[in-house]
Amino acid sequence: MNDGQNKRSTVSLADSEINRWVVEKGLATPEEVQQCLENRRQGSDPSQRSLAEILVANGIVTAGQISRLKKTIDESRPRQQIPNYDLLGKLGMGAMATVFKARQLSLDRIVAIKVLSKRLSENPDYVARFYEEGKAAARLNHPNIVQAIDVGEAAGYHYFVMEYVEGHTVYDELADGKVFGEAEAMDIIIQIAEALKHAHARGFIHRDVKPKNIMLTPNGVAKLADMGLAREASDVGTALREKGRAFGTPYYISPEQIRGKVDVDFRADIYSLGATFYHMVIGRVPFEGETPAAVMHKHLKEPLVPPDHLNKNLSAGVGEVIEVMMAKNPAHRYASTEDLLVDLYAIRRGEPPPQARQVIASDVLTGLAGDADTGSDVLEETVVEPARAEISTAQMTALILLGAALALSILLNIIQLLSK
Repeated sequence: MNDGQNKRSTVSLADSEINRWVVEKGLATPEEVQQCLENRRQGSDPSQRSLAEILVANGIVTAGQISRLKKTIDESRPRQQIPNYDLLGKLGMGAMATVFKARQLSLDRIVAIKVLSKRLSENPDYVARFYEEGKAAARLNHPNIVQAIDVGEAAGYHYFVMEYVEGHTVYDELADGKVFGEAEAMDIIIQIAEALKHAHARGFIHRDVKPKNIMLTPNGVAKLADMGLAREASDVGTALREKGRAFGTPYYISPEQIRGKVDVDFRADIYSLGATFYHMVIGRVPFEGETPAAVMHKHLKEPLVPPDHLNKNLSAGVGEVIEVMMAKNPAHRYASTEDLLVDLYAIRRGEPPPQARQVIASDVLTGLAGDADTGSDVLEETVVEPARAEISTAQMTALILLGAALALSILLNIIQLLSK
């Protein structure tokens, strides 16, 4: 290949990337890009000009936008191949890293490689957190958790190699407008709860359970991905460094994470899984707002609308389980991931959730007794305007159970009196 051919090949590659990125970022429409390319082919634009130059010349984008876009493209890929891996294409890009599909040459298998952005690679805190993600994932081995394979650094880029999962995410289906049926949602939530049970038993908290982090394979296997915010529950040093900082995703984050509590534990994951469950069966997130701060404020203060009040096809059991999972006070949630699974399997068998009803009954009794140990923070979180107050399915179930127990007690007393 001569120098001219090399130059044209390089220009063509740059053009294809500019084409994709300007459309993806909403800077130009596909039609505008195609018109610029067509003008160049017909000779109305100098053939030596790149697509980026033509877009700027035609006033479709600015030179500043192209400059920033080129920087983004540069940051989204390593400048050279990672040793032993052949990068095949980009799978996705987040705030911290870009994920590539790649082939592991030594074992001839397809993998996914997360590459920390060049900008964050210069921040020791982010680099340390990136490697902690790899270490955390490597200590977990479960069919419902994306498996870690390797971690390292090449040419200043830090990378994390993991199992490649063929399929899509729960978020992809929700974004297409899907509302999951109870049975299908239950199957996915049970698998992820099993994954969390495995992680929690080994002392890890995920801290970012959400639809985007749940992969679905063509065979119906759900896998929990992205241990990027995971840390050991016993890691007091990290907890203290993160004190007062909210880690997680606003639509699914637990109240204690919003407050930046030091003692965040497995119950934060249960809350986020409950919020994900809610989104799946209702078709919208539990709390909506114009800003992330507004959404998080609602997680802290606004009562949850029971899911079975919005979707009449849901069983009362699902409503009770989600309400316990999403209790604002961690003490009112499930006492363990195992307890949650007991209820999920019970509902799948068509039975009521025993653990949720026990928690609900206990909470109602505590409320009737006027327990002074609830604390002002918890009381503040449960205040509702009288005009908007609405009894939840969980509370109604508890009141019915208490009423039935009281009626049975009275009946037994009458029987004893008559038998004397």
